[in-house]
This record gives sequence, C-alpha cells and structure tokens, in this order.
Amino acid sequence: MSTFLVTGVAGFIGYHVASRLLERGERVTGCDNLNDYYAVSLKEARLARLTEHAGFRFVRADLADRDATATLFAGERFDAVIHLAAQAGVRYSLVNPAAYIDSNLTGFANLLEGCRRQETPHLVYASSSSVYGANSTVPFSEHHTVDHPLSLYAATKKANELMAHSYAALYGLPATGLRFFTAYGPWGRPDMAYFSFTRAILAGTPIDLYNQGRMQRDFTYIDDIVEGILRVAGQPPAPDPGWRSDHPDPARSFAPWRVYNIGNNRPVELLTLVQTLEAHLGRSAVVNFLPMQPGEVPVTCADIDGLTRDTGFAPATPLDEGIGRFVAWYRAYYGL
Repeated sequence: MSTFLVTGVAGFIGYHVASRLLERGERVTGCDNLNDYYAVSLKEARLARLTEHAGFRFVRADLADRDATATLFAGERFDAVIHLAAQAGVRYSLVNPAAYIDSNLTGFANLLEGCRRQETPHLVYASSSSVYGANSTVPFSEHHTVDHPLSLYAATKKANELMAHSYAALYGLPATGLRFFTAYGPWGRPDMAYFSFTRAILAGTPIDLYNQGRMQRDFTYIDDIVEGILRVAGQPPAPDPGWRSDHPDPARSFAPWRVYNIGNNRPVELLTLVQTLEAHLGRSAVVNFLPMQPGEVPVTCADIDGLTRDTGFAPATPLDEGIGRFVAWYRAYYGL
C-alpha cells in the first residue's frame, strides 16, 4: 500500500484519480482550496464520495499559501505526488490573470519546494495541450518546441514544465508533465464546452460555436486520462543518457524529467460534438455561429507515440460512448 498526495482532489480529474487509487487499496491525502471558479457544491459532492473510503484524508489548503503547503508536506511522507490543482480555463485567463499567477505559478513553486524537501520519489503534474499555442504541425508532438503560447493559461503551464525541469536538474527530483487534451466525462467541469452545451440544449437556450463550429478538439474520456496518469506515476523518469545539448529533445532530458501527451488522437469538430449530444439527449440545439475567439487554436490532436511506447497504453474511448456515459451521469446528478 502506497500513500499518494493528490492536489486539486475536489476537481474533475483529481476526483477520478483519487477514486481509482482508493479502489485499488492505496492511501490518498487529497488537497484542495475549494475555490468558487465553478459551483462549490459539485466539488463537495465529489469529496463526499471520496470520504466514504477509509484510506482517504482531506486537507483544505491553498498551495499559493507557502506555510500551508509546507505544513501539508510536513504532516506525512508521500510515495508520489499527483499535482492536478490549477486555475483552469483559457478564456477566464483573459479577464482574471492574477488567479493564474497565484495558483499556477506561486502554488506550483511551493509544491516543488515541498517535494524537494521531502525528497518525493516522483512528481506527476498536469500540463496542457494549450502549450502548443501557435504550433501548426498536427498532430502535436512532445518533441516539438512550444515557445509561442496564445494565452496566459498556456504560458503558466509551459512555465510549470520549465520549473519542474530546473528542480529535476538541480535536486534530482523525478518529474513528469502530462499534457492533457480536452478531458471530458461524468463529474466534469461545468465550464467545459460539452457540459455547458448539455445544459443549454436541455434548457433550450442558444449555444455559441466559435470559428463557425469548425474548431477541432481531441476529446479524451476521463477513464483514459486517469489510466494514463497512473501508468506514468508508476514509472519515475530516469536521466536520458542519449540526450544531446547540441540537439536537445524538448520531451526528454539529462535530468530525471519527461513530458507526455495524453489524448485520444482523434480530433472532432465542435459541431460533431453538438450533434452527438443531441442524439443522446433527444433534443435539438439552437446554435449561434461566431468567429474565432482570442487565445483559441483551431485544432488540437495528440501524438501519443511516447505514452504508448513507454507505458503500453493508448486512449481509445470513442466520443459517442463517452458522451453517452456523461449524459447518463448528468441526468442522474441533476435529476433531469
């Protein structure tokens, strides 16, 4: 039995990761600040399910608080840290940049210090497909450079990768960054498109589709995201002896540091997503077609060769199946 620290444990991905760990008999300390970026009641409902497990302990703390983070790490030793706490969302970063500085930069720096001082055997942390920014080569590969982010959110995630690398290089902290591609599924985030589209279709209110609905996203079902996280968590990175400073590979390092994509490798147009939701909800959507929004990219698609090679896993849940499960959960949770 191992002890894991899962940050952002009341969030969408954090909840599912903690659930899977507890189901297989591990101990989980979950940390979350329960902020009100979206309904706190949904976060509390996730936590209520986790607290049914004897191996779960919850700590309410904000990682941007240096003393609170130090206390968290002083309380017990962790066999691995799975860091999923962050201020999420591209569009929100346009109106509240300070939230991203506090959570994604200051909070991550405090977490790194905790891992360093405790000599954590493996830090796995959430990056994002948004780091690919202005890249136009599809599918997106970890071996591409990602130096042109299109939002502050993306910039903070790129910064996390760099910060983790510095700790891996200086202190030997094994760190793996995971670039998630549009996670979706039951217990999801209400600010995500599939969630808000469902709410709008059932209410008969219009849906805004940017880029005339032609934007493509690599929708990745939550169970596939979790499986990828846990497989990577069990394989701390080692220094790559073949890494060359005169021809550096952005996905690997002379330090114990790696970056992987976790995506379905099957991009879908947003208009197709709407049609899939219509089929499962049995209702038609009212759609407003709008131009591209600042900070958005037209297509995301994950190259998952690295993940598959090193873990033997490739996400494969079809959109129709995943959306069907989400809609069933949505109707049950909201009594619709």
